[in-house]
Amino acid sequence: MTALSVLDLMMIGEAKTFADTLTDAVALARHVEAHGYKRYWVAEHHDLPGIASSATTLLIQHLAGATTTLRVGSGGIMLPNHSPLVVAEQFGTLDTLFPGRIDLGVGRAPGSAGAAIRALRGDASERDFNRDLEQLTHYLADDGSEPVRAIPGNHSLPIWLLGSSLYSADMAAKNGLPYAFASHFAPRFLMQAIEHYRATFRPSAVLGKPYVIVGANVFAARHRAEAEFLASSHQHWVHDLYTGKPGLLPLPTEGFMQSLSDYDRHSLSQAMSCTAVGNAEDVGNWLRQFIAATQADEVIIDARIHDSAARNLSYQIAAESISDLLD
Repeated sequence: MTALSVLDLMMIGEAKTFADTLTDAVALARHVEAHGYKRYWVAEHHDLPGIASSATTLLIQHLAGATTTLRVGSGGIMLPNHSPLVVAEQFGTLDTLFPGRIDLGVGRAPGSAGAAIRALRGDASERDFNRDLEQLTHYLADDGSEPVRAIPGNHSLPIWLLGSSLYSADMAAKNGLPYAFASHFAPRFLMQAIEHYRATFRPSAVLGKPYVIVGANVFAARHRAEAEFLASSHQHWVHDLYTGKPGLLPLPTEGFMQSLSDYDRHSLSQAMSCTAVGNAEDVGNWLRQFIAATQADEVIIDARIHDSAARNLSYQIAAESISDLLD
């Protein structure tokens, strides 16, 4: 058995506003909650046109308040950008507001570059990720190990380690943490990383055996041609990012992949190799093969579809296509 979840970068579409993005996110969260999805994660990014997920904890609060059973969390908080104390204070508060429903996923990438990193961190020196993770754990537990406290009381909510490399897999294994691999955009080391994580996992007080989430892009519709059309928005945005022209999420266009040069089409196909596009049968077959190959406990889906109703339906079709496999 496995589970399905949502990863949302809070994309702002062409001819849309940030307010539209928030409205669409609430609609999606309620929709997937009704169709058996387990969690809904928001990814921290900064200074990227079209991505509006910088105030990640506020968005988590907004979505958790609009739902009742869905787990809501970060996929993830980029820990080098923040004091572990502040992260613990914010997530301890979220855990108090929505007990048993908050996930804290953390990563060591900045979620931005250059000037944005300097603006986020000021003149702070490079942080020690291992030490930050250790402090964060102590602050949330309120165990007296640190000279100051965050939110009173034990808030040992799940901490997930996110990554796309063997380094992150090794850290998650050594710390006995659940692990999420970003194969939806960086699939190269997927199999190596999850195999290393499972082989070297050390049970901890929070997790007795390995737990793996893998990322995938899924674009599902009633008809294959429609799904290919919807997927072009995501493909177009990623291509623009890779060619130094990030912007709003484009409207879908017919024949986008065919319009690219052979080199660009190959590069994009490699980056998005963990992607299912098609009708329910196509998507169901792909997901079954992906789950069988990775033995993943959970698949988290990123689907940057411009139209809100079409996005909701895509997630619904994905869940229905493998309903017999879901927890």
